Order: sequence, then structure tokens, then C-alpha cells
Amino acid sequence: MTATGHDDMITFAAVLPRVGALAGLDLGDKTIGVAVSDTFRSVATPLLTIRRVKFTEDAAHLLALVAERGLVGLVLGLPRNMDGSEGPRCQSTRAFARNLARLSPLPLAFWDERLSTVAAERALLEADTSRKRRSQVIDHVAAGYILQGALDRLAHIAKDAR
Repeated sequence: MTATGHDDMITFAAVLPRVGALAGLDLGDKTIGVAVSDTFRSVATPLLTIRRVKFTEDAAHLLALVAERGLVGLVLGLPRNMDGSEGPRCQSTRAFARNLARLSPLPLAFWDERLSTVAAERALLEADTSRKRRSQVIDHVAAGYILQGALDRLAHIAKDAR
């Protein structure tokens, strides 16, 4: 674990309660896409997109959502470069996580989000979603892809532990 979040899903799984919903976040410069899982962490559902204002307001909005839904952990998409290296966007995500960790004891994990927005865009195009509607939902659909990847990994870890 880093000072603020788990880069390894095995250590993240170890600190989570057995059941409880998670949120997946797709952090952008202007928006935060949010998806949530079911209590048993099988399915990620895109929920909403938060328009970013400043950190304190963004965090307050997220933490209100955490409390309202009884979430037990957060998975933040980590926007690595295609070669796997970390650039300025990763630094920004890690800084957001560091600041959020000061406000909440909630376990945080990072999930490699390379191509999640591409996958979300492709799914929306296949569903014949209008350009306007795609722009409204792309961030929380991408958050759904991020969270679903993490949920699938957590399920695999749980299966291996049995």
C-alpha cells in the first residue's frame, strides 16, 4: 500500500469487509465518473457524473454518496500511459487520493484504466447512443468499466483464497 491507496488488489481485498458495495471513479480534469457495485461485488453499475468544482466540494459530494450508499471502498482509475509508465494524470489521481484519504478512512485502490474510455465509447456506439447522450454518460460508463475490472479481479482473488 502506498500512503494513500493500494496498488495491489490482494492487499486491498485483505482490508475490505466480506460484503459491501464499492465505488469506481474515473477522475478527469472537469468531471468525475462514478459507478457503484452491488453489496456482493458482482456487478458494476454506472451511476452519475460529478462536475468538478474544487477539491473540497468534489470530496464532499463523493463522501456524501459514500455515506448515502454505505460504500466500503473506492477504486480509482489510474490513467497510465500506454507503455505502463505514470505521467502527470497519474500524479493528479494519486494527489486526489492522498487528499481524500485525509478526509475518510475508506480503503482506496488504484486500477489501471488504460482504454476504459475507449471501451465505454465503443459500447455506447454499439448501443446507438446519440453523440449528445454519449457526452453526458461517457465518464460514469468508463467508471463502470474500471470498477468491473476491479470486481472481477477481487472475485478471482476470493476464489483463489478458498
